[in-house]
Amino acid sequence: MTQASTVHVHPPKVEYFDVAARTNTDPKGFVRPVEIYQVEPWGFYMGRHSDHAHFHYLESWVLPELSLRASKLHYNPGVEQWQDIYVDIGEFTEESPTLWRSVDHYLDVLVRTRRDVRLVDVDELLAAHTDGLLDAAQCQAAIEHATAAIDGIAAHGYSLEEWLSTFGMTLTWRRNDEPPGPR
Repeated sequence: MTQASTVHVHPPKVEYFDVAARTNTDPKGFVRPVEIYQVEPWGFYMGRHSDHAHFHYLESWVLPELSLRASKLHYNPGVEQWQDIYVDIGEFTEESPTLWRSVDHYLDVLVRTRRDVRLVDVDELLAAHTDGLLDAAQCQAAIEHATAAIDGIAAHGYSLEEWLSTFGMTLTWRRNDEPPGPR
């Protein structure tokens, strides 16, 4: 759960993935160049550099059928991380053959491979529902997708990749955790 005494309620974060243009439009509207897109019948991979204060590279697998986005953040030296895979719960729709839209449904699953899994931001989901930003059906779907992921990951030795392989989904991560070079 969020550690803040009150929850800042914000509209669901919307993001766009344009495979043809090789761009990713983040929730704040910034258009980021994408280094790699890989499209599979069950989802797609995106790898891109980041100018975030905490991490320099972002890898994500978007899995629409499961309503999940699994990400590895390659952190800058000195930045502590709890998880090795960050899973967003949301709605992922194909707007055109080369454009995808993501709507975040607040819940996140943090995976420490082979150790444990944690659900976070339940308070954000409840606050969003209270403020009318998500309806009851969307909240229920978010909870069902998150708990299915937690159950599946735990049942497969706390391995997201092993659980997803049961659906015929093979995740490949392309980057090592090397620190950024000169910019």
